Amino acid sequence: MAFLKQFIGQHPRLTSWFVLAVGFVVILVISAHNVGFTAGQWVALIAATIGLAGLCVWIIGWEDGEDEAEEQQEAKEEKQPQE
Repeated sequence: MAFLKQFIGQHPRLTSWFVLAVGFVVILVISAHNVGFTAGQWVALIAATIGLAGLCVWIIGWEDGEDEAEEQQEAKEEKQPQE
């Protein structure tokens, strides 16, 4: 259990991708189970869904990067001597 907590703390985006992908795939399977897809079509849909979940986490992460950049800029400005 400690390893799992450590992994989640060290890799929050990867963990978010996994959780979101599992949720997306569950919704996909529930909503399309009576459609009659072939095995190849299921594989393609599930792969696309997992990729979409990764893109979602990546796009959400853009905002985190901007916040960190702003904090670093403010820290630099505070460290510089005032004239």
